Amino acid sequence: MKKLLPFLLVVFFQVNCIQAQVLSVRQQANVIDDILADRINNLLPSLMERSGIDMWVIISREYNEDPILKTFLPPTWLSARRRTIIVFYNNPLKKVFEKLAIARYNVGEAIKADWDMQKYPNQWDALVNLITSRNPQKIGLNISTNFGHADGLDHTEYEELVTRLPAVCKPKVVSAEKLAVSWLETRTDREMQIYPKLVQITHSIIEEGFSENVITPGITTTDDLVWWFRQKIKDLGLDTWFHPSVSIQRNDSLVFDHLKSFSNQTKEDVIRTGDLLHVDFGITYLRLNTDCQQHAYILQPGETELPESLKKAFANANRLQDILTAQFKEGNTGNQMLLAALNQANKEGITPSIYTHPLGTHGHAAGPTIGMWDMQNGVPGSGDYPLYLNTAYSIELNAATVIQEWKKSVRIMLEEDGFYNKNGFKFINGRQLTPYLIPRKK
Repeated sequence: MKKLLPFLLVVFFQVNCIQAQVLSVRQQANVIDDILADRINNLLPSLMERSGIDMWVIISREYNEDPILKTFLPPTWLSARRRTIIVFYNNPLKKVFEKLAIARYNVGEAIKADWDMQKYPNQWDALVNLITSRNPQKIGLNISTNFGHADGLDHTEYEELVTRLPAVCKPKVVSAEKLAVSWLETRTDREMQIYPKLVQITHSIIEEGFSENVITPGITTTDDLVWWFRQKIKDLGLDTWFHPSVSIQRNDSLVFDHLKSFSNQTKEDVIRTGDLLHVDFGITYLRLNTDCQQHAYILQPGETELPESLKKAFANANRLQDILTAQFKEGNTGNQMLLAALNQANKEGITPSIYTHPLGTHGHAAGPTIGMWDMQNGVPGSGDYPLYLNTAYSIELNAATVIQEWKKSVRIMLEEDGFYNKNGFKFINGRQLTPYLIPRKK
C-alpha cells in the first residue's frame, strides 16, 4: 500500500487539477460572449474585406441552423428563434460596420435587432429594405460546393429570398464560401490563450485512461476504456464532438485495418500484456474542439522498457509529423502539402498515410484538407484551399513499420493539435514521443 499511495495521490491531484481548470457554465458563458464580441468587432471586418464581400446575409430557422449561424449565437441561445436573419454590412471607405438582426430579439449583446414589425410585418420585406438601403456590391450567402460548413442556407430560405429581391440586386448574390471558411478557421489571440489549456486537459485525460488506475490486463476491454473516456468527459463538465475509439495492435496474425481501428473494432477485445493500445479522443470546451490520438504499451512480465522495434516505429511516426509540418507555408494548398510530405517520407523510407484536417469551431473544421486516409492522391475542392495564418490543425497521420518479432507491420497512428501563424507551425501542447507504459515505471 505504501508503494501504491504515491501513485494514487498523483492521480487524485491530476483529476482535481483538471476539475479546477473547467469553468462553471456561467463563467463559460461570459468567456464565450467576450470571445464572440472580439471576433465580430475586430476580426470579421478584415475577413469581409479580404473576401470582397461587403454584405453577408445568414438565414436559419429554429432547429435547422446553418453551421455558421450557430457560431454567432450567444451562449444563452441553444438554437435560432423562429426565423433568425443576421446581416453584416462593411463599408471601410465610410468606416461603417453594421451588425444587425432581422429578428424579434437582439442576438446577444453584439448583434442588435433591426426589424420594425409595424412598418414591415413581413420579415422578408424588412430584409429587402435593409439590403436596398445599403446598396451593397456583393451579397454573400452561405452556398458552397466544397465545404458543408459554408453550405448552410437551405433551399426554402434561398427561394424565399431570391424571389423577393429586386432585379437589380440578384446579380450581386454570390457564394460566401471564402468568407465563411475564413470566419471558421481563423483563431484570435484570445482563443489561442485558451487553446493550450484545452489540449492540456485532453492529454491529461488520455494519460489517466492509459494507466493501471483504469486498465487491468486480462480484465479491462477496449469498450470498457471507451466508455471510461466518455464518462470522464461528463464528470468533468466537458463535452465531446465524437465518440472515442480504442484499438489494439498485438503479436498475432491480424493485418491492420484502418476502418476497423476507428469505427468497427471488436467491442469486447480484452486488453492483454504485450498490447499496443491506441485511442482517438477529443473534447469540446468554450466552443473549441480538440482531437488527439496517442498510444500506450502494456508491459509483459519481465519488461521494463518499450521494445526497441516499437521505439523505432514511434520515431518514424514522429518524423512523419515533422515532414508534414515543414510544408506549412502560407499559400500552399492542402493537396500541395500532402503530396510534398508523402514524397519526402517515401524518400526517407517511411511508409506514410496522411489525413490531417483543420480544427477549431468544429472538430473536422473548414480550411485546407491535407489528405484523407482513403484519398492519398489529393482531395478535390477542400484540398485545393490555401493555408492562411492564424489557423489550427489536427496533425493526423500514421506510419507503418515492420516489427520483426511480430512478423508484420504496425501502424503508429498519431494526432496532435497545432497552430500556424507568422512564426510558423507549433504543437499547441507538445506531442507524444513515446507510448505510455502500463504499469508506469516506479
